[in-house]
Amino acid sequence: MGIEYRLTLAGDIPLGDLAPLVAPHGVEESTQPGYPRLLSADLREELGYTVTIYAGSNGYLDAEDDNGTQWEWEPDTYTSVVFDLRKNDPPEGAVPSMVSTVARVLASRPEDAALVLNGNWLLLTRVAGELRAHRPSWWDTYGVRGMVAH
Repeated sequence: MGIEYRLTLAGDIPLGDLAPLVAPHGVEESTQPGYPRLLSADLREELGYTVTIYAGSNGYLDAEDDNGTQWEWEPDTYTSVVFDLRKNDPPEGAVPSMVSTVARVLASRPEDAALVLNGNWLLLTRVAGELRAHRPSWWDTYGVRGMVAH
């Protein structure tokens, strides 16, 4: 199991609108019958992670915020971008690339959003246009504070 960062945007966003923002060189589309449509790209050599884009409905996200309180969000429809970093590779190279991609998506899209680490820790929220970074020590550890415009 690697390290997973999940950026979730509220709303029914066409996957093809996000694809060029997260994988400029193209994505592959899942062709498995009976499964929801998803797009993916292997960017491990270039950026240090793979990325998957998928949509859903009746969403539920929960994560621990800065003060240990459980944060919850239930978007009716959503689109998620999952960045999967390899467990044995140092994240110092991949995290700035991933945060840069998150910043590009947020700058291009107006929806409410959340960035969660490993399904447990809330790193970023945007609600009604207000962007808030959580866990300041995480942002400082990777030198990515300020990469996402407030």
